[in-house]
Amino acid sequence: MQRIPILTYHQIAEAPPKGAPYRSLYVAPSAFARQMRLLRLLGYQGLSMSALQPFLRGEKSGRVVGITFDDGYANNLANAMPALRGQGFSSTCYAVSGLVGQTNRWDLGVGIAQTGLMTAGEMRSWLAGGQEIGAHTRTHAHLEQLSPDDSMREIQGSKLDLEALLGVAVSHFCYPYGGHGPLQVRQVQAAGFVTATTTERGRANTASQPFELPRVPVLRSTTLPVFLLKLLSSYEDRK
Repeated sequence: MQRIPILTYHQIAEAPPKGAPYRSLYVAPSAFARQMRLLRLLGYQGLSMSALQPFLRGEKSGRVVGITFDDGYANNLANAMPALRGQGFSSTCYAVSGLVGQTNRWDLGVGIAQTGLMTAGEMRSWLAGGQEIGAHTRTHAHLEQLSPDDSMREIQGSKLDLEALLGVAVSHFCYPYGGHGPLQVRQVQAAGFVTATTTERGRANTASQPFELPRVPVLRSTTLPVFLLKLLSSYEDRK
């Protein structure tokens, strides 16, 4: 059974000073570019969630990885897209539809520095560069802490908001904080999404549930040897 790593990134930028909260979620632009070059050198094709579908369904086989970015930071456009385009890769960036052009306000309570999120124009540039936009709720909500109606509004509303803003289909969803249960899985499916990704660690395969896809985190501390382990071995599958 083909194992397909779906890589998870957040910010592609230089990390804040030592001691800053969640510093691990920053990957330096130079490190990201090296990782993309290594993927190409190894014969991998980096794909968006839409382009990955035939492989997840077992209709195609090949050396592929999914590439995903959570939250919709503007530094993904500035610092990740040149490296992606340089290797001919596509990716999916999950945007928070109610905070387009603002900052990661959901992080204020834990002291994470505020960073700009893509504007509508920047998202259109991302799309024009061969990349994809997915949905990440309206407010980066803890879905399991909401009423069923509010959870559905966050999920379905993010799809409707982004489709109206960008004029394209938004078919892929990511659970903020990875938080989901059977209710959210049903709601994502009912909203018309094709897939949903989680924070559960592991490589996907053709038996993976499309609305609970595991992913492979790439962090500031992920050296190239560890990156290789994540791709080529059961390193993440045992987590």
